[in-house]
Amino acid sequence: MTAPLALESTVISHGLPYPQNIAAARRFEQIAREQGAEPRTVAVIGGELRAGLSEAELELLATSRDVRKLSRRDLPIAVAQGWHGATTVATTMWIAARHGIRVFSTGGIGGVHRSVRNDEGGMMNDESEVRNSSFIVPPSSFDISADLPELAQTPVAVVCAGAKAILDLPATLEWLETWGVPVVGYQTDEFPAFYSRSSGLPVDVRVDSPAEAAAIIEAKRQLGLPGGVLICAPVPAEFELPAAQANAAIEQALAEADAQGVRGKATTPFLLARIVELTGEASLRANLALLENNVRIGAQIAAALASVQI
Repeated sequence: MTAPLALESTVISHGLPYPQNIAAARRFEQIAREQGAEPRTVAVIGGELRAGLSEAELELLATSRDVRKLSRRDLPIAVAQGWHGATTVATTMWIAARHGIRVFSTGGIGGVHRSVRNDEGGMMNDESEVRNSSFIVPPSSFDISADLPELAQTPVAVVCAGAKAILDLPATLEWLETWGVPVVGYQTDEFPAFYSRSSGLPVDVRVDSPAEAAAIIEAKRQLGLPGGVLICAPVPAEFELPAAQANAAIEQALAEADAQGVRGKATTPFLLARIVELTGEASLRANLALLENNVRIGAQIAAALASVQI
């Protein structure tokens, strides 16, 4: 039985320069194969939703300036107008589910941004509600990634190194708890902080093998519960950024973004690029290392899931 593993494409088109991006894409696919999985890099090519790309299509994503970064809301436009597009975490999940793929490896998920707080410091999404399976939040100062509602409704397990460290991690975990997304630590008791292995925040449960992770994914499916499972693996220890160094770079980048009026979709790319500059590319090395690690673990889980019996 085949064990497909979905891989994202934004790291190819928007995350790394050429030729580093195409080398990374090939490396991720090779790691998946070595671990017994079939890599399925997800993208939109000429308006067609794809889960699995040819070498020429990978090269297109790596070199063309005509590749857009697509969120879920962009898909109807991309299909109708024949765009090339790289997919975010949310969009990759949705396309993977359409192709019957149950496991997806990425770097870090999006989440609740640090500005999403009320005057007392509490979460402002208490007013959120579900209407006809659409997640509604107050429109004022909110910046919550589309990755979170996708995790709450799309049945794909996502292997990551936690949420991106530029985000509000406690608030992100609170959102996931509210919407019923299990947060599983892979060989860790704590929610990873992307560049750093520890955040001081607990996960719902720890697993130490691909079979344990696969059993949780399959149990959720058999129970008929909506949404995915978040499986969090810390960055390999040798590539970890000390928390103090990572936090100092993040705080400086956030302050610069605010001073320069960087808002909305431009915020995350600005912050991540600035953090690379501030850390002397140590954060980039950590990012590549955790991506490879997550692909390895995701492939092992996909292989285990292909044969799991409950």
